[in-house]
Amino acid sequence: MTFDKFHCTIGPLTPASLIMLCLLTSGCRIGPTYRLPTVPTAPAYKELDTSTWKTANPNDAAVRGKWWESFQDPQLNALEDRIDVGNQNIAAAAGNYATARAVVRETRSQYFPTLTTTPSITNMRVPVTPYVPGFTGTTYTDYSFPLTASWAPDLWGRVRKTVQAKEYTAQSDAADLENVRLLAHADLAADYFQLRGVEAQKELLDATIVAWQKYLDLTRALYKSGLDADEALAAAESQLEAAQAQDTNLGISRAQYEHAIAILLGQSPSAFAIPAGTKEIHVPEIPVGIPAELLQRRPDIAGAERAMAAANAQIGVAKTAYFPNIVLSATGGFESLSFADWFAWPSRFWSIGPSAAETIFDAGLRKATVSQYRALYDESVANYRQTALTAFQQVEDNLAGLRILSQDLQQQDAAVQSARRYLTQATTRNVAGLDPYLNVLTAQVSLLVYQETYVTFQTQQRITSVQLIEALGGGWNTSQLPSPKQVSLQPSNPSPKAE
Repeated sequence: MTFDKFHCTIGPLTPASLIMLCLLTSGCRIGPTYRLPTVPTAPAYKELDTSTWKTANPNDAAVRGKWWESFQDPQLNALEDRIDVGNQNIAAAAGNYATARAVVRETRSQYFPTLTTTPSITNMRVPVTPYVPGFTGTTYTDYSFPLTASWAPDLWGRVRKTVQAKEYTAQSDAADLENVRLLAHADLAADYFQLRGVEAQKELLDATIVAWQKYLDLTRALYKSGLDADEALAAAESQLEAAQAQDTNLGISRAQYEHAIAILLGQSPSAFAIPAGTKEIHVPEIPVGIPAELLQRRPDIAGAERAMAAANAQIGVAKTAYFPNIVLSATGGFESLSFADWFAWPSRFWSIGPSAAETIFDAGLRKATVSQYRALYDESVANYRQTALTAFQQVEDNLAGLRILSQDLQQQDAAVQSARRYLTQATTRNVAGLDPYLNVLTAQVSLLVYQETYVTFQTQQRITSVQLIEALGGGWNTSQLPSPKQVSLQPSNPSPKAE
């Protein structure tokens, strides 16, 4: 505990001297000073390929605000613009933040005195008593209008530390709200790209079925003319029917992703639909920056840091229990047996004076409480560091994923081109009667598998891009976090509600 320097002489503990003592000890600070703990960071991301990914500059706005617009998909933009209003997880987080702000205002009220009144008009009957000869009892009315004021000066900083803890908690809840919003937007984009990936697979299968139907018709004609065996016809039929079944089954995945998007928007899946789309989706370049910047760009890291600051303030609150609790109270008002004289000056009454309460023995309760909050602070430090380390891992994971997927797409595209050339050659040789239809069947299946794999890699690339943006904080920055003063103000507008 430290005190600002002062020198004075305090006489008898009168109300005036007590007030002077409150003013002089207002600089008392109890509890540990908050210092931001260090987190192991590297000078650059290991998986960062500067030939593919830009290093973010302080004025680079490529990943800010509506980051999903960088994918240049109007349908995705329209969906993302609706999520802040309809998503129930965002609404719940907003309610939690509003609650935290109200708790701050509740706590700040302890800085000020309380004033209460309990006016009453009471009819009373005094019975006969043998101790007063000749007294036969009486009935009278008591008119009372008391006012009671009490104030517990914050001598040891208990209220101040409690207010700080609640303000930091509200800031943490504000960061949590932003994190929930970021996750909701990222989940919607990922589900949307999954849905479009299913549509791309269906488009591929639809074209394949048309081609295989032509092959089946040709094989059937050859079979009828005696130029091909029933074995080839059966193989062509089974191959087409299997592709048709696979094509139909894709409807399940598309419906599930569409329903998931409806829930993210806070709508009933029964009244929601996304029109089919075949537009090519642009994969943007993403400014990454350096690992140290990530500590300022992730709302979950900011939330963990503010929770840590709140836990540190709670240690100070616990330590104030070692000091006496001083209360200055005053009571005054009017009381009379006559309504006409109720508020007359001679009917006044008053009392004023301080009181103090100090715990002499608590069997180690206060010491254990301080130890408890120290342990909670140590836990919050570990949570903060783990959150930061996990964020670094997520960025590295997605950078590695995008780097490898870029290579996968190039290699898979080459495989598709080779399979298409092989199919052309196998078909030509089969029509010329040089090779059996089995070679054509093998080539067709290989081409389809390679094309499906290419579509899968494309979808993974889009989703990994979203995950990288999410891992980088979606353009958020700690400068957007409300200040302690802002969280203590009465909101001018109510919290947003879902439609």
